[in-house]
Amino acid sequence: MAKETVDQSTDEAATSGLSTAPVEEPEATVVAGSFGGTRQPGARGHLTWLGRELVGWARWFWRQLTSMRVALILLFLLALAAIPGSMIPQNNASTTTVQDFKERNPGLSSFYDRLQLFDVYSSVWFSAIYLLLFVSLVGCIIPRSWQFVGQLRGRPPRAPRRLDRMPAYTTWHTDAAPEDVLDAAHRQLRRRRFRADLREDAKPGWSHVAAEKGYLREVGNLVFHLSLVVLLIAFAAGRLYYAEGGKLVVEGYDFTNNLTQYDDFSSGPFYDTDDLGNFSFTLDEFHAEFTRSGPDLGTASRFDADVTYRTADGTERSTTIQVNEPLSIGDERVRLLGHGFAPVVRITDGEGNVAFSGPVPFIPQDQALTSVGVIKVTDYVGPDGRPDQLGFQGFFSPTYNIDEVRGPHSTFPDPDNPVLTLTGYRGDLGLDSGLPQNVYQLDTTHMEQMVDEETGDVFRFDLRPGESIELPDDQGTLEFQGFERWATFQISTRAGNGWALGGALAAIAGLAASLLLQRRRVWVRAHRHDDGHTVVEMASLGRTESGRIPVELASLAAALEPVAPMLPAEPEEAPGSDTSEESAAEGARP
Repeated sequence: MAKETVDQSTDEAATSGLSTAPVEEPEATVVAGSFGGTRQPGARGHLTWLGRELVGWARWFWRQLTSMRVALILLFLLALAAIPGSMIPQNNASTTTVQDFKERNPGLSSFYDRLQLFDVYSSVWFSAIYLLLFVSLVGCIIPRSWQFVGQLRGRPPRAPRRLDRMPAYTTWHTDAAPEDVLDAAHRQLRRRRFRADLREDAKPGWSHVAAEKGYLREVGNLVFHLSLVVLLIAFAAGRLYYAEGGKLVVEGYDFTNNLTQYDDFSSGPFYDTDDLGNFSFTLDEFHAEFTRSGPDLGTASRFDADVTYRTADGTERSTTIQVNEPLSIGDERVRLLGHGFAPVVRITDGEGNVAFSGPVPFIPQDQALTSVGVIKVTDYVGPDGRPDQLGFQGFFSPTYNIDEVRGPHSTFPDPDNPVLTLTGYRGDLGLDSGLPQNVYQLDTTHMEQMVDEETGDVFRFDLRPGESIELPDDQGTLEFQGFERWATFQISTRAGNGWALGGALAAIAGLAASLLLQRRRVWVRAHRHDDGHTVVEMASLGRTESGRIPVELASLAAALEPVAPMLPAEPEEAPGSDTSEESAAEGARP
């Protein structure tokens, strides 16, 4: 009995194609001290198991990273990570502003330094989010692109057995031949830009047309994701290879594009300052107009700067730079940012020699252009014949007013009543210490304030254009000769701007295509019925619900009507009626 059982199992294994060779158990080692001499896997087995686990975790991590959910999360985190960069001063934008912030907030600054919040866009955590998003998008695009290429090279899917289960379905009988109906359907679908394929049905002797449309939806989806990758690359190039500097230029003065001319300058790690464009320009005149009535009183209505620029080839042109309309010179863009007033001051010493003369830019503090500034005089000879230094700080008010709360200030940004208000100091300006100083601030640590000889009060004075005043102790004269306007310009070179613009436009187009277009399938089946007529079945299926699917199918059916006209429906018999001869004979009986 046992012999027959073994032979039977062997025959079954041979029939199923399985090998009946004896199975060798894997080698194992006996661990001393184990219970009952339990066999444990060897070192090679442990390494194999560990390798499989690591590969499994790596695959799981890759699937999560390249999923759409994680890509959206990373994109949201990138937007959140950029917020501190717009709220906290950045070293790459202005080291002076960062230093002032640290002096005013020493405790908070140390916390910000540990989190790299003064260098957000080059920080480790921002770069990690950026790179993970880049890898996630690339890992999502590549397999989807191959899958989409396979769909384009393939044929539309076959018709299902039961077309009447599709969301949109219609059927009718006709006398036209099935071949004529399918040929007409194939032509109509191709004319409507469907990918149509005439193929044999699963049932012998039957045929159908399978068609699909809406591939641009997936193209738009891929273009959108690819555009995000292009944007990331463009932004990275813009941060790595860029140069940006600011310059304040007074009317009638020049600017030459070299590093020493900038008030502030920053550049990317891959930018070489030798690549600065060779050009210069002169601010001929600055124009500003302001609203003088209504709720928008004091609001600017016009800002533009007339400049004359010169290029390396000797070309000289005049143009106007307006807000949001920069001047393009080669790869550089010259943008108009701000404006203000520069009082023109002339200072002579006690011997009548000119110690200082020229415009001094004052910085606006409010919408009415109340401006503050300082005047530093280093080439000054005192009454005793020894070199000395003078300093003045104060306000320039285009439309002067004074009250007990605000003191001297301006009430309108146009120079309707310009007044220069200054306070004088004498002593050491600290310029010889070797430490950098802000040109718009006055260090009075080693200076003493000038005092009015008559009243003994602080020497403070107001001057209108053309007026002058004698300085105390025969220290000379200060004359307010007038004022000039100044404008600030940003000169920038940034790589990837064109790519960023193209990527943004492509992303919008791809997103619109993926949202507005719909991928859908249509099947047309025609076969002979037992009664000799042709049965036509049409069905349509969309990837998403849409009211256009039934309408499109009805339009296609109407287009096939001339080729496959619908047979009239046979009249239905009334319930209980009998038209047989026997019934007629019985009805004829009395």
